[in-house]
Amino acid sequence: MTTKALNVSAVRTTMAPALFAAMLGFFIVAVAGHVQASALHDAAHDVRHATGFPCH
Repeated sequence: MTTKALNVSAVRTTMAPALFAAMLGFFIVAVAGHVQASALHDAAHDVRHATGFPCH
């Protein structure tokens, strides 16, 4: 492999997780911004119960 090919491969390897995290964060913010507050609260509450985390 040439040096240029190695550099492109290194950039892809380091940028992929950052790009995925940015897309996931944008998706979470977009979904949370369009859902009703009571639905978010109920979903978080159900997850707490499902994982065994005491919430009350």
